[in-house]
Amino acid sequence: MLYKRPTSSYWWCQFTAPDGRRVRQSTKTVDKQQAQEFADTLKARYWRILRLGEKPRRTWKEAAVKWFKETERRSKQDALDQIKWVDPYLGKLYLDEINREVIDKITQTKVKTGVKPATVNKMLEVVRVILNTALHEWEWIDRVPRVRLLKTQNARIRWITKAEASRLLHSLPEHLRSMVAFSLATGLRRNNVTGLEWSQVDLARQVSWIHGDQSKTGRPIGVPLNSEAIAVLREQLGKHSVYCFTYHGKKVTQVNTKAWRKGLVKAGITHFRWHDLRHTWASWHVQNGTPISVLQELGGWSEIKMVQRYAHLSSEHLSLFADNICAEKGVGNADGTLFTTPQKGTKKAALHLVK
Repeated sequence: MLYKRPTSSYWWCQFTAPDGRRVRQSTKTVDKQQAQEFADTLKARYWRILRLGEKPRRTWKEAAVKWFKETERRSKQDALDQIKWVDPYLGKLYLDEINREVIDKITQTKVKTGVKPATVNKMLEVVRVILNTALHEWEWIDRVPRVRLLKTQNARIRWITKAEASRLLHSLPEHLRSMVAFSLATGLRRNNVTGLEWSQVDLARQVSWIHGDQSKTGRPIGVPLNSEAIAVLREQLGKHSVYCFTYHGKKVTQVNTKAWRKGLVKAGITHFRWHDLRHTWASWHVQNGTPISVLQELGGWSEIKMVQRYAHLSSEHLSLFADNICAEKGVGNADGTLFTTPQKGTKKAALHLVK
C-alpha cells in the first residue's frame, strides 16, 4: 500500500513481510509510479531474504551505529567526529554501494578542506575499520573496496632536554607541574595521568597500572614507578580520595590551558605539545641505554615500529661495528690514513678514497 504523510511530500509504502513483520518505509520519491516500483522491489527483497536466505542489504548508518556501540576504543570521541563528518556522503548509502569511487570522492573532499594528510587518514581509517568489521565479523557484505591512505611525511620526534624540562617545571603552577613531572617519569599518556586513581597505585610495591579500557591498545599496562614518580605521588597524598591529580579538589579534564601555554613561553620552549612529554620520556630512555624491546613494554606500545622512531637517538651499540673499516682493521694507507685531499688543479674537490 502506498500513502503520504502530512509532513512529507514523499510516497511511503507499507506491507507485511513473509515473517509477519509490518514494514513501513519512505520511497524517497514524489512520483507514484516510481514509488510503486520501489515498494515491489522491497517486497521481493524481503521474500528472497526470508525464503532463499539472501543477506539483507545494510546501510552505512546501520554499520556505523553498530560499530560505535560495540567498539572499546579509548578515543571514541575522535571516531564519532569522523563518523559525523562522513555521514553526509555515506549516511544514505547501502554498504554494497560504497566503492572505490565513493571513497576517493570523500578523500578529495576532505583534502580540499585544507587539513593535513594525517587528518585525512584518521577519517579513512575509521571508514576502513567499519567496512572491514561489516565484512569479516558481521558478514553483512561479501567484499569491501581497498581504502588507500595518503602518504605522510615522517615528522621529527619533538623532545626536550633535561635542562629545558627543568625550566618548564619551574614555569608551571603546582597542579600542572606535578602532572608534567609524573608524565616525564612514567611516559603515560595525558588521559592516563589526569584519570589516574589511587586504586591503581601501590606505593609500597612501587607500581601502578592502567586498565585495558583506559589504554589506547585496549590492553592493560603495568607501570613501574621510579623514585621521581613516587616522590610526585607522595606529594598528592591526602588531596583527593579518588584521583591522584586534581585542581581545586576536582578531577583535571583539560591540560592545554592558558597556564600550560604561558609556562612554555616562560621556559622558552616552542612547538611543544603535552603528548611530546611522552616522546621526551622515550627519548631519554633510549639515550640512556634502555633497549627498544624493553621500552616497548614500558610504554605499552602494541607494535615495535612505534618504538623504532626513537632508535636513532642511541647509536652507541653500533660504535664497535663502525670501527671495522678503520686502518687498524686492515683498511687504508700504509701510514694509517684513509683519505687524501686531491692535488691542486684536479677537477674534483671532494675527498677521495685511496685504493
